[in-house]
Amino acid sequence: MRQTRDPNGPIADGALDLPRRLRRNRRADWSRRLVRENELSVNDLIWPIFVIEGENVREPVQAMPGVERLTVDLAARAAEEAASLGIPAIALFPFTAPELRDPTGSEALNSDNLVCRALKAMKAAAPDVGLITDVALDPFTSHGHDGLMDGERILNDATVAVLVRQALTQAEAGADVIAPSDMMDGRVGAIRAGLDDAGLSHVQIMSYAAKYASAFYGPFRDAIGTRKALIGDKKTYQMDPANGDEALREAELDVAEGADMLMVKPGLPYLDIVWRLKERFGMPTYAYQVSGEYSMICAAADNGWIDGELAMVESLMAFKRAGADGVLTYFAPAVAKRLKAG
Repeated sequence: MRQTRDPNGPIADGALDLPRRLRRNRRADWSRRLVRENELSVNDLIWPIFVIEGENVREPVQAMPGVERLTVDLAARAAEEAASLGIPAIALFPFTAPELRDPTGSEALNSDNLVCRALKAMKAAAPDVGLITDVALDPFTSHGHDGLMDGERILNDATVAVLVRQALTQAEAGADVIAPSDMMDGRVGAIRAGLDDAGLSHVQIMSYAAKYASAFYGPFRDAIGTRKALIGDKKTYQMDPANGDEALREAELDVAEGADMLMVKPGLPYLDIVWRLKERFGMPTYAYQVSGEYSMICAAADNGWIDGELAMVESLMAFKRAGADGVLTYFAPAVAKRLKAG
């Protein structure tokens, strides 16, 4: 060792003779910004919202601090807010009144249901904001499952036929992107064919290509009112959290069937899946920062255990680093406001 100047301190006897010091690039804010590998922007955000019946009502979701169910008129205002903040798209999820739920989820096919009315109002209020709709039957079934049931068995092919009709109902009401989250085999191809045959070939499909049977969905099920309704679990159609290669096979099928975009759900526990899908297919790939992830950050912040704002941004940057082109996150308006403020 020889005497040399440490760029992070004064001349020191016995300092290490290092020709490369990575800390040099981290010394100043301007330098950190200059070498930053990933950037988070408002263009990366999709804002999920919950809609309910009524007028001018905001109904807090107890398990999701800061998140509210909105009536159609307020959902339209949310679309206007998204437009003003530059958020590209909103994803809609309905809280269906219990009396409208039945074993077949028939309300999903009602062209005047809550989702369809919200789509029309939001599109009229903010025509340039993309609207993404969930295609699955769980918000509409009395048993809380994503498909039709025969006893305790989820019927795949019969469910797909209903999902195609649900997708057409939503697309005709103004949905820009159909997002099937049911995880039935063959549903992407069937929906693509149905849309094309109906003259709706411009409507995109964002496939929940890798949706896991996760413990992180609890607050979401409260938000749409299905937690108490759900009979059993969804392990026969949602993916085993232990599996990664299977996600590639699922995505490969969806790409072949005509999916325009792929999604991984949940998000942070499955960053490896986001990375693998992006690397394998090079498709527009998204992650859903689900309710459980959101609520954990909020709860820790509310207890003073973490800096909530920094954790919010850091968690979203992790998705970008993993290769995600965007994130569905309940933090979307808060992040957009922070970014707008500089």
